[in-house]
Amino acid sequence: MNDTNFGLLKATLETKLATIATGSDKRADIVIQQSADDLDQTQFATERDLTVSLLNRDSQMSRRVKGALRRMEDGTYGTCLACEEPISVKRLQAVPWAELCIHCQERSDRAAAGAPGAGHAEGVELGVRWEQFPAQEKVSENGGADRM
Repeated sequence: MNDTNFGLLKATLETKLATIATGSDKRADIVIQQSADDLDQTQFATERDLTVSLLNRDSQMSRRVKGALRRMEDGTYGTCLACEEPISVKRLQAVPWAELCIHCQERSDRAAAGAPGAGHAEGVELGVRWEQFPAQEKVSENGGADRM
């Protein structure tokens, strides 16, 4: 990755972090409001749940962006945390806070969704190279198991 791309990605990450930090303070919306009307009570609870979800999303994004900036400082930015292979520049341009290469991310997403053949039950194990995984078996059309 050249210095221009690196500089642009760092600026993008810093802008994203500043946007998260200066975003509206949603914590004030987590107030338990009492109402005699059950419908209003339900609406207040729904709004509170939505606010909590948005705060969680912002917090998670902030951690990912800070992690990417930290990896830039220590020289490991652009390296997959799971297989330790380089993350493509195209992927980093699309998702500058990416921690995983596209292959490990897809595997992690399948595991999180509980898809068959996803591999490790908890998702992608960090620091493990692809070569360390045994070949997966697939069921062929004739019903027998074939190696992938």
